[in-house]
Amino acid sequence: MKRTPLVLSLALVAAVSVGCATLDAKQREWIFQPSDRSWGGAQSTEGMQDVWIELPTQADGKPEQLHGLWLPQPQADAPVLLYLHGARWNVSGSSGRIRRMHELGFSVLAIDYRGFGKSSAGLPSETSSAEDARAAWQWLAAQYPNRPRYIFGHSLGGAIAIELARQVQDEQGTMVEGTFTSIPDVVSTFRWGWLPVSPLITQRFESVRKLGEIGSPLLVVHGSEDRLIQPELGRKLYEAAQAPKQFVLVEGGSHHNTNAIGQGQYRQAMASLFRLPAR
Repeated sequence: MKRTPLVLSLALVAAVSVGCATLDAKQREWIFQPSDRSWGGAQSTEGMQDVWIELPTQADGKPEQLHGLWLPQPQADAPVLLYLHGARWNVSGSSGRIRRMHELGFSVLAIDYRGFGKSSAGLPSETSSAEDARAAWQWLAAQYPNRPRYIFGHSLGGAIAIELARQVQDEQGTMVEGTFTSIPDVVSTFRWGWLPVSPLITQRFESVRKLGEIGSPLLVVHGSEDRLIQPELGRKLYEAAQAPKQFVLVEGGSHHNTNAIGQGQYRQAMASLFRLPAR
């Protein structure tokens, strides 16, 4: 997500006079910022395979679909990871982070939600992104039924990951990086967070209320220098979760580079929490 100025709060209030539908749509635009752009320009996806996942949802009588990138391991029994990206950039913009998770030993499927990249058009929402993550999870289950499967989410994708982990029963572990307890909590950390806008927020992503329904180990990773999602929110998310769980604070990590500079800490945490061999 991208920090938005004071005008966001004023616009939220003004939108009430227009109607709830407008208010909801504007929030979806601000929170997801859907696009086909990549972080830092075009990123290398060499060696990654295009995947298309059909959805049961129909738009104007046409089936909708998700586009994903698949980066397999040569070992047939390698664990599988569903990668859920954050706001603003499409899945190819996460290619660096996808490769780093691959280096940790996972075969990785990363998807674009509807409204991003090559996936079906539309304005994403908390509900639709959860549907998209669930469809990708079911695709993995059908394609690789005998492999241990894990969920990873970065930033807004962390909230989507927690919702998916709440829904399913067959994940071996969940990892979130640079994520938060809820959208209202994020808003409260902004300079204009004292404004009483929480009751107007429709896309709430209240992950902290869902943690009790997750049955798998949870790894929460945060950068100490994250200026977008404050580390305190990651810590509160960890504290609200049930064991087994682990919190990793990456010193010097920002909202965007924590995965890169914290690779060694990821290895150690996965070995201790998930019993995965350190690579």
